[in-house]
Amino acid sequence: MKSWTRREFSRLAGAALLTALNQPKARGQAKARVVVIGGGIGGATVARYLAASATAIEVTLVEPRQSYATCFFSNLYLAGLRPFESLSHGYEALAKQYGIIVVHESAAAIHPAAKTVALNNGSKLSYDRLVVAPGIAFRDRALEGYDEAAMEIMPHAWNAGQQTRLLRQQLESMEDGGLFVLVAPPNPFRCPPAPYERASLVASYFQRRKPKAKILILDAKDSFNAQDLFQDAWNRHYPGMIEWLPAQFTGGVTAIDAKTRSVITAGATFKAAVANVIPAQMAGRLAQQAGLANRSGWCPVDPVTFESALQPGVHLVGDAIIGGDMPKSAFCANSQAKACAFAIAADLTGSARFPAHLFNTCYTYLAPDDAFSNAISFKPVDGKLKSVISFVSKVEESSEVRRQAARAAEGWYDAFTHDVFG
Repeated sequence: MKSWTRREFSRLAGAALLTALNQPKARGQAKARVVVIGGGIGGATVARYLAASATAIEVTLVEPRQSYATCFFSNLYLAGLRPFESLSHGYEALAKQYGIIVVHESAAAIHPAAKTVALNNGSKLSYDRLVVAPGIAFRDRALEGYDEAAMEIMPHAWNAGQQTRLLRQQLESMEDGGLFVLVAPPNPFRCPPAPYERASLVASYFQRRKPKAKILILDAKDSFNAQDLFQDAWNRHYPGMIEWLPAQFTGGVTAIDAKTRSVITAGATFKAAVANVIPAQMAGRLAQQAGLANRSGWCPVDPVTFESALQPGVHLVGDAIIGGDMPKSAFCANSQAKACAFAIAADLTGSARFPAHLFNTCYTYLAPDDAFSNAISFKPVDGKLKSVISFVSKVEESSEVRRQAARAAEGWYDAFTHDVFG
């Protein structure tokens, strides 16, 4: 059932979109210009699928990084189970195979009335449609004492890259018997199961290399995604190693003392050997500056076209949007991006419209040979994205089913990243 859903999604969504993009244009008609800001999963997917017919639409992708490191599967790197290089993906195929103009620069400002994007180097890009995939930012002053300097001592590692490498180095250097403190953020945030997967995989690393170490999760919530699956796995794989404290027990994390590597709650102070602090989140800074986010800090969109509810002609995909039942996950960003590309192609080329196929499919590791999966479909209902059909792993699944899921996850990663980056 899970594999069928993934195959059907790729086949139906991809084929329908490519059909739409390849509708003929009148001879001599100028190309429509689409600028995509952000080369993460959502942005790269929009760019690739729009550029599948280079004669119809000119696509420019604005992304300052030379390569993108996936947050998903980065917990395997932290556990010493995967090299960091395997997480990194460049933009060469998007440029060479699909004719996308890749501009390695940061967007400084968006001017919707003029339909231009100002870049940090002083140049401007004009567009007929704009897609913004700004990702997430951390809320200002979410935790007292947790500033940029503190992040270099107690990393968040929530954007894969230097922070992920730093946390890995700290885990390797930690003495056996030390305490690893993980601060889990309030909802909503990027990838709901990821903090708890991180605790699980770090525990697997400790089990192999530092068996006396302990893990303490200080949560901003009183429950969390797939809690029954995680706590069952912690009891089976890592008895006595992981302790989870909900907000109702601690009063919540109130401050960080980077000098002493301490996490302060309403009722106690916890001194860590290594601390991973994941703050409260909101839509990326560019979305805030451009007036694409509302008071919630996130971006409301039309659930069919993913056009901004606040700025006409600007579309948003990925973690920054208010997605209704759709979680903030990489596969959701990819699914939204294809629907968005489909809608833009139909508007700019006059091609046929097809119903969007919106899915989330992902794997979450509990141990190196134990993973669970989910497959959920969504559709727009009353202006919101609602879940329609879902499959989620159960606690009572056999160890063989979980081993198969762990093996299938590797193939899922390769196929998924190929779909995005070529």
